[in-house]
Amino acid sequence: PTTNYIYTPLNQLKGGTVVNVYGVVKFFKPPYLSKGTDYCSVVTIVDQTNVKLTCLLFSRSYEALPIIYKIGDIVRFHRLKIQVYKNEPQGINSSGFASLTFEGTLGTPVIPRTSSKCFNFTAQDHKMVEALRVWASTHISPSSTLVQLCDVQPMQYYDLTCQLLGKAEVDGTSFLLKVWDGTRTPFPSWRVLIQDLVLEGDLSHIQRLQNLTIDILVYDNHIQVAKSLKVGSFLRIYSLHTKLQSVNSETQTSLLRLEFHLHGGTSYGRGIRVLPENNSDVDQLKKSLESADLTAIQPSDDQLENEENFPTLSRSVSLYEVERCQQLSATILTDHQYLEKTPLCAILKQKAPQQYRIRAKLRSYKPKRLFQSVKLHCPKCHSLQEVPYENDLETILQDAATKTPNSKLQNTSLYDSKVWTSKDQRKRKVAIHFVKNSGILPLSSECLILIEGGMLSELSKLSSKFHSVIPVQSGPEDLELLSLEAPFLIQGNVYHYGYVFSSGDQVMELYFYCFILLVTIYSVHTYV
Repeated sequence: PTTNYIYTPLNQLKGGTVVNVYGVVKFFKPPYLSKGTDYCSVVTIVDQTNVKLTCLLFSRSYEALPIIYKIGDIVRFHRLKIQVYKNEPQGINSSGFASLTFEGTLGTPVIPRTSSKCFNFTAQDHKMVEALRVWASTHISPSSTLVQLCDVQPMQYYDLTCQLLGKAEVDGTSFLLKVWDGTRTPFPSWRVLIQDLVLEGDLSHIQRLQNLTIDILVYDNHIQVAKSLKVGSFLRIYSLHTKLQSVNSETQTSLLRLEFHLHGGTSYGRGIRVLPENNSDVDQLKKSLESADLTAIQPSDDQLENEENFPTLSRSVSLYEVERCQQLSATILTDHQYLEKTPLCAILKQKAPQQYRIRAKLRSYKPKRLFQSVKLHCPKCHSLQEVPYENDLETILQDAATKTPNSKLQNTSLYDSKVWTSKDQRKRKVAIHFVKNSGILPLSSECLILIEGGMLSELSKLSSKFHSVIPVQSGPEDLELLSLEAPFLIQGNVYHYGYVFSSGDQVMELYFYCFILLVTIYSVHTYV
């Protein structure tokens, strides 16, 4: 049976109520993955009362959120909860929330867009959609950012309707999309060097359309969406950024290339959405693609000669990256402000030693593990040794734990001993010897203990409770230290190591210390 729904005008909304509304989309963000596990979409709608309502919608399913393609689309929300945020009504989805979306262009078929297989749509709904279309045609300006490639200008943010011809993963921070819309850009576009990239798409078809295709670099949170796109699909890319860059070459001092970037984040509705075949904008795009005259668009001999002088830029020297790493950093250094920033190319031409101040993007670093930045240093012979890796140290302790503590070396005049069996599968025998001070056991905060059969985690726990911990093993006549690759003394989070070296005819054992260092890394920037 048909349910009669009551729809509330946007100027009559009250906090704490659950309503059904109709509205025209004035702003939206395509669904994006939130900081949690849900997808999120932000939609601002308006109706004949000229009141705006911003809706913050969440769903675990990407398809369950409103399917909006452009400003001017019409939406119907059922069971939308109204709350007050900063003295303004705000819509959020409640239990049972459902949405329908309609194209807002006058004269187009009224076809609901929804992922739901069951929904209610009556003749009255049809009238409401048509009424909103008529009202929006005189009150809602069409999106001025939706343009073709032939009309793009530098330093613009705009929406592009296009077809995907190819895609490739450039590196871990960006993804390449090769697209076209049947028109040619007013400036030569920058090309990503694809020689070493695995390009998905018909390469011969892309080369045939090379004068009509553009390369778009996609960054950050949009990379996963770009990877999922199918070659040949029709896309709308929102808030695409164009930049005209001058490029130096050996033959000419300055050449101009038009770059296309989809930056990270969701500001200004930035994102990518796949358009269906029956969309009216896709119909117009298909006509543009079919009518593209490839022979007429081919450059003349003079133009071709000039274009051959344009260098093909490698991804490693992206002009966007050069500008990006010159942006202001989040960390402000208080020293060396008197030094001007120097490009790396200028530094490489100078002789050392010199002082410079640089701003650059970190591409790689060594060592890969932070503890490798700390070395064991001998103050006598000035030898440097690597700090043992945790896995290596654990292996040494495990090997020592295979020996059963010698009961004859327990409970001496120097220390009291306690032995217990570990709870793991190996059932290790672990012995702890509490060293006496003048025949009396000191407090734990002042007590030195010797441990046999202990693992690294146990040593760490004991070192936080006792003053000092020495890993040992039972020898033929007395307790012995472990291999010099293991610490001979642990005090809190400070590990002491030993080192054997020869000096003349004598062999001496030297003990030295490895302190936990606090390493501060500057100039690591996050861009929004």
